[in-house]
Amino acid sequence: MSEAVEYDVVVVGGGPAGENVVDRTRAAGLSTALVESELVGGECSYWACIPSKALLRPALARADARRVPGLAGAVGGPLDTPAVFAHRDYWTGHWKDEGQADWLESIGAHLHRGHGRLDGPRRVVVTGPEGEHHVLAARHAVVVATGSRAVVPPLPGIAGARPWTSREATSAREVPGRLLIIGGSVVAAEMATAWQALGSRVTVLVRGSRLLPRMEPFAGELVAEALREAGAVVRTGVAAEAVVRDGGSGPVRVVLEGGEIVEGDELLMATGRTPRTEDLGLDTVGLMPGDWIAVDDSCRSEAHDWLYAVGDVNHRALLTHQGKYQARIAGAAIAARAAGTPEPDTGPWGAHAATADVRALPQAVFTDPEAAAVGPTLAEAERAGHRVRAVDFDLGKVSGAGLYADGYRGRARMVVDLDREVLLGATFVGPGAAELVHAATIAVAGEVPIGRLWHAVPAFPTMSEIWLRLLEAYRG
Repeated sequence: MSEAVEYDVVVVGGGPAGENVVDRTRAAGLSTALVESELVGGECSYWACIPSKALLRPALARADARRVPGLAGAVGGPLDTPAVFAHRDYWTGHWKDEGQADWLESIGAHLHRGHGRLDGPRRVVVTGPEGEHHVLAARHAVVVATGSRAVVPPLPGIAGARPWTSREATSAREVPGRLLIIGGSVVAAEMATAWQALGSRVTVLVRGSRLLPRMEPFAGELVAEALREAGAVVRTGVAAEAVVRDGGSGPVRVVLEGGEIVEGDELLMATGRTPRTEDLGLDTVGLMPGDWIAVDDSCRSEAHDWLYAVGDVNHRALLTHQGKYQARIAGAAIAARAAGTPEPDTGPWGAHAATADVRALPQAVFTDPEAAAVGPTLAEAERAGHRVRAVDFDLGKVSGAGLYADGYRGRARMVVDLDREVLLGATFVGPGAAELVHAATIAVAGEVPIGRLWHAVPAFPTMSEIWLRLLEAYRG
């Protein structure tokens, strides 16, 4: 094993969260090494956010066009599947990361390709592509940004069935004739939308009572309704007991509780995520392998003052934009602590404490219709003990929505804290509705009084007029 190479900061995991830590620590003048076992850019860039949205954008654009007078008749045909796949491949860089590696070099960071494991305090051992070992030592901080991976429940027969996870669903090169999806998550809803539009006959099997269970109930209901209208089958309250695929090829059959069998050509398991910490060496620093890493609001480990965890791996918010946000917080905190300066409430990159991922957490689901939300749902706010009121409005009655699409169907809700008269949460469902969520995020994060929101005048005629309608409904 080679002699240790010292850096101020060692980051393990080169996804968006890890990259943002590197960017911030290098900007602060700290020498930084990044360890990555796959592709720099991580899950989001190659197997999640980017390829999924590249697959979904043509489907959503066609759906929008079909609702516009004068255009609907021109877009009645199928999608050009090879062109859609080529568009996706372009946005993933054809699963090559030279551009990201060049960027790291340009900012003076050092890339170590291989599998990184903690080896006691402030030490990381990297096993390279040829089995060689390198030791990295961190003067100030080690940052874990290894993310999460898809969970595949141990159903009987699942191993031999070769199921898809989100990775295969976003990188597949052929359209399955029949696609079965187990799960009701964002992945399930988005991939059902994409593959149904590409020509698959999609069946979604949801154990719970609805799609998108972490959002307001009407979000999952409207998305399921649209999927059914597009030809998909969405079944709720069903549970898989076993999976059968003879010889690992041919049709795959899912056995449901009660013995019913549902058959498809491919099976996507969209059943949650687990942290990529099982082979990270957590045991060498007194932590449990395979667990999420608990952190404080600067994303510093609760167990060690030199260890940080950002992104999915800390389980605060499993969303790329939130991981990047946490990374900026952690980078600023590491830089301040390395300089031995007091940790101020604010700095050049904002507060050194993450609050948005618990109070103003935005999410957009790129289905047709889109669903977007920030802050708690009504039920979550009530469970948290807030005295709240929910105000709903038919998004289709807003002039901008009616002009956006004929027969526009959608809904909006804001959840108001009655004691402080500030917005706690908001949800928007409808075509193009994802673009509405950032205004709500600003209102929630900034705790803007409802009385001041009256003076944020929406442009006419845009869908943002929904704010005026919600406020009018709130005032009665």
